[in-house]
Amino acid sequence: MSLIPHLINGELVTDNGRSADVFNPSTGQPIHKVPLASRETMQLAIDAAKAAFPAWRNTPPAKRAQVMFRFKQLLEQNEARISQLISEEHGKTLEDAAGELKRGIENVEFACAAPEILKGEYSRNVGPNIDAWSDFQPLGVVAGITPFNFPAMVPLWMYPLAIVCGNCFILKPSERDPSSTLLIAQLLLEAGLPKGVMNVVHGDKSAVDALIEAPEVKALSFVGSTPIAEYIYAEGTKRGKRVQALGGAKNHAVLMPDADLNNAVNALMGAAYGSCGERCMAISVAVCVGDQVADALVAKLVPQIKALKIGAGTNCGLDMGPLVTGQARDKVSGYVDDGVAAGATLVVDGRGLSVAGHEEGFFLGGCLFDNVTPEMRIYKEEIFGPVLCVVRVNSLEEAMQLINDHEYGNGTCIFTRDGEAARLFCDEIEVGMVGVNVPLPVPVAYHSFGGWKRSLFGDLHAYGPDGVRFYTRRKAITQRWPQRASHEASQFAFPSL
Repeated sequence: MSLIPHLINGELVTDNGRSADVFNPSTGQPIHKVPLASRETMQLAIDAAKAAFPAWRNTPPAKRAQVMFRFKQLLEQNEARISQLISEEHGKTLEDAAGELKRGIENVEFACAAPEILKGEYSRNVGPNIDAWSDFQPLGVVAGITPFNFPAMVPLWMYPLAIVCGNCFILKPSERDPSSTLLIAQLLLEAGLPKGVMNVVHGDKSAVDALIEAPEVKALSFVGSTPIAEYIYAEGTKRGKRVQALGGAKNHAVLMPDADLNNAVNALMGAAYGSCGERCMAISVAVCVGDQVADALVAKLVPQIKALKIGAGTNCGLDMGPLVTGQARDKVSGYVDDGVAAGATLVVDGRGLSVAGHEEGFFLGGCLFDNVTPEMRIYKEEIFGPVLCVVRVNSLEEAMQLINDHEYGNGTCIFTRDGEAARLFCDEIEVGMVGVNVPLPVPVAYHSFGGWKRSLFGDLHAYGPDGVRFYTRRKAITQRWPQRASHEASQFAFPSL
């Protein structure tokens, strides 16, 4: 069984310490081993990044952008290879994997605009012969810790922008599906990135703690569960680091009585069951305003859920693959058990699904609950699986109060033809990303991604304009060149214009 290496200072590196199995979720069998880095191995990456930083920060932004242009081309040329690796180790369908990669490439395209996004601001003659300007300078060595559910896209939220801003980067990807992440980093080197500017180190909590504790690491980006996000934010900021930590979600879709129900159902099917529900932007709660809407929604969802095409992710033409691990499947099944015990109506039961030829795979069919109430665990907690809960309310105001009362505030959407209702929803809902007749309101690369409340720890969202601000420090410069033979008396009062 092959060992997936680290990428440190431009070289593939292995160590002889601890390791973990990487599984093919469709077969349930281990296919690789991944090293779990020691602190010594992580320090090698930190040292390499620190050594590469002076030359890279002084590289003109236009030349950094040229690397990103070549990187984008290589990603597009290797789409099939990358998608295959994602599907083999994560389980998502090939089409879903390709879609993930395309959304990641959007962020590379944004990074290609480095000369524009790094322009400072200039003001001439703010005072007599005094000019002022601001400059955006890199932080130094920065790091990213990324989740299993998007092994290509989420790292591409981070390091293309961090690197094009002049920083050097250390990526700690998920140990569950690291091969595509490593390949993409190798393509970045092939695009001409100098050694040491980008490093990939595999590991678990020990590797994360090494990044948190290293004084050389100036900023940390994280995407994952809320408990870990909160831990990284607390420990990182305590040490003076800049931290953006994106956590969990419980995303609601509100269906109004005037909604185009057929379009809403089709949207919900993809938003709830795409990628087996393993998305932080997955819709896991449908809030129906009125019993008539709820009854019609459930009636239309049931046959579509039962008709889901489920199989090995590497096969074409499927709707869903397996969950990422056996533990993930069992955890989601446990939530379904809990929902039944709490009194919710299990309309479609996906437990016990067996796929012919892949009987040991980590499969679970789509599940649908009706009559879910806010005190139930299946409503309150992030399930991260193919489970959709239907909650019934009597008004838009009641629906909005339900969402605003939830601890998470990542994404939400409303299905309606009523502009007044949509405007009220967008204005008053306490959620970071909102869709109107759009089920997955993931911002494009030139906006920024992030939730509210316990879905985000930190002040700046991921990628886009906030990403530029996160990976740079603003320096304000005020400059005066006195005219010859002009002398001014000393001033002891605070200067003003």
